Amino acid sequence: MHVLPDSFDMLSSSCLKENPWHKFPFTGFVAMLSAIVTMAIDSIATSLYSKKHRAGVVNPENGQAQGGDQEMGVVNGGHSHVHSHHHHGSIMTKDGVDGTKLLRYRVIAMVLELGIIVHSIVIGISLGASNNTCTIKGLVAALCFHQMFEGMGLGGCILQAEYKFLKKTIMAFFFAVTTPFGIALGIALSTTYEENSPRALITVGLLNASSAGLLIYMALVDLLAADFMGDKLQGSVKLQIKSYMAVLLGAGGMSLMAKWA
Repeated sequence: MHVLPDSFDMLSSSCLKENPWHKFPFTGFVAMLSAIVTMAIDSIATSLYSKKHRAGVVNPENGQAQGGDQEMGVVNGGHSHVHSHHHHGSIMTKDGVDGTKLLRYRVIAMVLELGIIVHSIVIGISLGASNNTCTIKGLVAALCFHQMFEGMGLGGCILQAEYKFLKKTIMAFFFAVTTPFGIALGIALSTTYEENSPRALITVGLLNASSAGLLIYMALVDLLAADFMGDKLQGSVKLQIKSYMAVLLGAGGMSLMAKWA
């Protein structure tokens, strides 16, 4: 909510040269490119993951697994399941989760983690390099809520992905340390970093635009659309209405928070 307007402000600043920064909408262009690149990564990663784990499908003729990733839990202590028709298997995990969905959950978790890491570092640098006390107070308060909700969203994706404990710990660790790392980097650069210098405006503005495109794609396509088009919500109009109300309430809260961010 606040990243895209910030990018527009930075890349249209009077501190930048008229040509090319005031003659072309770089923010919208970079955000669009970022969304397209994210879609490509999402699609290619899903394809590669599917090929990698396809060997984990149980052969319907002999009931034996043909390799596969142990983490998928396709064959685990007699909990294997397969639904096949003309030798096309559907991978099921030990918890009964469709393997195709599990692959999607894992790709979503990884791409979302990447986007949040980039976004958090940029916010941390802005906070650490700022010398305005009033700005810092508001930004810290907004940042706490901001990171809490991002952590809840990412945590839900990581749980759905059913990673092993080590991977869960690593992903949680990187989420936890990226903002403090950005703040430390901002403090280290505070003596040489000038918020209104052309280099800083261009760098942070482009990073904000790319983060915005990535996060907009992830929020709409991989998170909201995946849930709203899923079987659970499609089977109940009442549940859909409640979910839309919750989404609007959350969007309103984040919009209000963006005033200080």
